[in-house]
Amino acid sequence: MGNKPTIAISHLGCEKNRIDSEHMLGLLAAQGYEIDANEELADYVIVNTCSFIQEAREESVRTLVELAEAQKKIIISGCMAQHFQEQLLEELPEAVALIGTGDYQKIVDVIERVETGERVTEISQTPTFVADETVPRYRTTNEAVAYLRVAEGCDYRCAFCIIPYLRGNQRSRSIESIVTEAQQLAEQGVQEIILISQITTNYGLDIYGEPKLAELLRALGKVDIPWIRIHYAYPTGLTPQVIAAIQETPNVLPYLDLPLQHSHPTILKAMNRPWQGQVNDKIIEKLKDALPDAVLRTTFIVGFPGETDEHFEHLINFTQRHEFDHVGVFTFSPEEETPAYKMVNQVPAEIAQQRRNNLMEIQQPIATKKNQACLGQIVDVLIEQENPRTQNYIGRSSRFAPEVDGVVYVQGEAQLNSIMTVKITDTDVYDLYGKVI
Repeated sequence: MGNKPTIAISHLGCEKNRIDSEHMLGLLAAQGYEIDANEELADYVIVNTCSFIQEAREESVRTLVELAEAQKKIIISGCMAQHFQEQLLEELPEAVALIGTGDYQKIVDVIERVETGERVTEISQTPTFVADETVPRYRTTNEAVAYLRVAEGCDYRCAFCIIPYLRGNQRSRSIESIVTEAQQLAEQGVQEIILISQITTNYGLDIYGEPKLAELLRALGKVDIPWIRIHYAYPTGLTPQVIAAIQETPNVLPYLDLPLQHSHPTILKAMNRPWQGQVNDKIIEKLKDALPDAVLRTTFIVGFPGETDEHFEHLINFTQRHEFDHVGVFTFSPEEETPAYKMVNQVPAEIAQQRRNNLMEIQQPIATKKNQACLGQIVDVLIEQENPRTQNYIGRSSRFAPEVDGVVYVQGEAQLNSIMTVKITDTDVYDLYGKVI
């Protein structure tokens, strides 16, 4: 038995992609392959690509070209492999294998075949796989935080989005499977689990015949994990049952990431999200009444085809009226496989960029005010890293999700990867400052 090759992974794109990366590494490690964080030293580099928008593809291509120039043997996995299989094999002779979004579980077999000199393409046209708790996982994120996928794929067909084309229809895992994985993560010392899928509020619809997020949250309430955070909660799916489960399950954080995308009914209809136009204002008021402590995050797309100054003005008023804790704003990216690509009245890129800057500016004083309200409060903070410049620590309170929101700069003696009690002594637009009590 010869020595097995060493493998590095270059991870691009979203947290769903990260879970795929971790499963690939887990499967390889279980078969005795050595994992090396240093791409230069590895025999193979798996590039887990993103193809969501043009910018993401450009980053993926840059990474691939750099590795090709370094004469690395490259395995291309993820959304871009699913998207551009023929072109990638033609243009990158260094690519020894391509693996689709529903095929990453075959990674060991793929490498074994590559080792015999074969150039492998393993891509299911319609992805149907979803990993459960039995698929090994080699975690690459901060030890205290883990993403937990509750479903893969999406049944919606928003006019701007390529995800269903790349990842297939929704495939939920069973409640038992998710709870078992949550227990495994708890045993590894994880303090925060983030539940992810394209539409977490639709969880279970495909396997149980109705959404089961409320039941899932209550089941996870019995797992010894201090924080459970839900990502991508469609407002229409926040039923009274789900709201009650959030209220009554102590470790489920009242943090709602609502991917609203816009406020104007005409634009929402053009986005193929017509059901949302009727519910926006009412449902947000209802959420605020039911969960007065809830932290609300949302994302908007500006510059969607046909968006007029009047539509944008509507979005500005909506943002000012509801005062979200966190807002992300993206400019529309035309994707060839989506209906929005061919729509008339495309908005010039510079106008879209201007609108983005404008909306972010409007949100800044709101974000500042939300943070100022934390002054003097005593909050739980998950300590995630030492701040090398000041010998202090950096963490997050439950108001902040990793990567996308602010952080808390903490003074005093603290324990890494644990939750400490901190008094907030200062604030700025996006971050908080405090002392360990």
